[in-house]
Amino acid sequence: MSNQRRGKTHKAALTDGMEQMKLKLFFKDCAAVLEDAGNDDAAFYFHQIVEHLMAGKALPNDNKREAARILGV
Repeated sequence: MSNQRRGKTHKAALTDGMEQMKLKLFFKDCAAVLEDAGNDDAAFYFHQIVEHLMAGKALPNDNKREAARILGV
């Protein structure tokens, strides 16, 4: 038995950045698919989300006003 207390531990946050990258690539691919299908209007909104993520900003949780601002409507 020791008088030394346990050290504080935490998990590395590497997955957070990877998830953000996966989301960005997913929305970018969605925009490309919509453009190829001739849906340029819908692709525009996906590009808006990609730009928001590339600016280092997170997606809002439950805020419709913030979502509308990101989409530009």
